[in-house]
Amino acid sequence: MRPVPATPPPRPRPRRQKRGSCPASADEALGRSRGGFTTKLHLAFDGQGRPLSIILTAGQRHDSTQLESTLDGIRVPRRRGRPRKRPDQVTGDKGYSYPKCRRALRQRGIRHVIPERKDQREQRQKKGPAGGRAPRFDKAVYRLRSWAERGVNRLKQWRAIATRYDKRAHNYRALVQIASIMIWLAA
Repeated sequence: MRPVPATPPPRPRPRRQKRGSCPASADEALGRSRGGFTTKLHLAFDGQGRPLSIILTAGQRHDSTQLESTLDGIRVPRRRGRPRKRPDQVTGDKGYSYPKCRRALRQRGIRHVIPERKDQREQRQKKGPAGGRAPRFDKAVYRLRSWAERGVNRLKQWRAIATRYDKRAHNYRALVQIASIMIWLAA
């Protein structure tokens, strides 16, 4: 007598989603940070406080992890030819003071002015001559970073951006883009 093949167990029926809903695995750019359940905007501004690039992440993401994607989002149209994607210079705060960020900017051929953090300076000095020289820091150029702060303040004048009323990340990003367009038109 031959053995009877076992029948596979019945498959569970897939759950139906509501019409128009995204799968639960979609990134909605929400996460926990010190301030609570938040979203973080990573922005690049030109020299007059106008937004050039917008990246949304969850609140706990560090700024330095999004430097390259923020730079990749910059596209300034020209009269003819390809859009300009590389800024002349980047001025960042101490959140971008990591060797990885400096290396990425150097590989792209972008000059940068980023202050050195105290703990990094102490480590470099502890190594003596093997620690290398201090990174270039120009106070006059770093003062121009205030344009980025002013640009963030302009965006936060829109209450829905400052508080994120929208549940979906793509709706919130669209609102930030509309506010950015309004800033560009006002300038």
